[in-house]
Amino acid sequence: MIFFSDLDGTFLDSRKHVPARCREALDAIARAGDLFVPCSGRPLAGIPHEILAHPAVRFAVSANGACVSELDPAHPGAAAARTLHTALLTRAHALACWELARNRDVTFDVFADGTCYLRRDLYERIDEFAGDPYMAQSMRDTRTPVDEDAPATIARVHQLERVSMYWHDPRDRAELTEALSAMEGIDLTRSYPMNIEVMEAGASKGAALAWLCGHLGIAVENAVAFGDNLNDLSMILAAGTGVAVANAEAEVRSSADAVCASNDEAGVGAFILERYA
Repeated sequence: MIFFSDLDGTFLDSRKHVPARCREALDAIARAGDLFVPCSGRPLAGIPHEILAHPAVRFAVSANGACVSELDPAHPGAAAARTLHTALLTRAHALACWELARNRDVTFDVFADGTCYLRRDLYERIDEFAGDPYMAQSMRDTRTPVDEDAPATIARVHQLERVSMYWHDPRDRAELTEALSAMEGIDLTRSYPMNIEVMEAGASKGAALAWLCGHLGIAVENAVAFGDNLNDLSMILAAGTGVAVANAEAEVRSSADAVCASNDEAGVGAFILERYA
C-alpha cells in the first residue's frame, strides 16, 4: 500500500507540527513495509526533516507535483535527494506571470532547485500576506530572501518548478486570475485562500502520484491520498481512495471517497492506523 499526503492543513496541524497520532501512523507504515509519500506544494527543502528522515518515506513530491524525488537512506534530506521526474515551468511562462504581477502588491515566489526564492523586501512583509502567525513562520522557514527581482532569479536557477503570488487585495486576485487563466500552457491552483499558484500545464499532484505509482509498479487503485485544498484535488481524484480531512474545502470534500477527522485532530494518522488495525 502507498499513502500520499498533503502537509499543510492535512498531515500537519495548524501549528505546522506533526501530531503524535500521525507519527504513530508513519511507524505503522514502516513496520508493514509500505510507503508514505509527502505530496506538498512546498519546495523539497521545505518539507520537515522529521518526515523526510522517517523510514516509511523513500520518495517525496514537491512544488505541487513539479518534482518527484528519491531520498538517500543514508542522508535522508533534501540536499542528498535524487530527482526522478519533473514537470517544469518554462522560463517564458514564469516571466509572463511576472509581467502580470510586477506592478501589483503581491509576493512573487520562485520555486526552483528544491527551494523557494522571494525578493527580500517582500520576504520582510510576509506577515502582511499570511493568514496567521504559524503560516507566516512557515513561509519564512521555506523561503530564501534574495536581493534581486524575479527575472534575475528565473534566469539563474537550474530547474524552475513553479511560481506563486500571495495577495491581500481581492481586486489583485480577481484580475490576476482572469489574466493568468487566459494564458496558454499553464495551470492555476491554490493551497490557501490568499494565493495563486502557477505550474506548467499538466503538472499536478495527481499526475505525480500516477507517475510514481507507475515507476514503482504499484496500481493506483492501491494508493490512498489525503488533502484539504484545491491543489490536492487532482491527487484525491487520481488515487484509488481519495480522503479529505474534515477541514478541507467543500469541493475537495465532495470529490473525496471518504472524509476523515481534521488536521488538528490528526485525522490522517487515525485513518491510516485504522487500515492496520
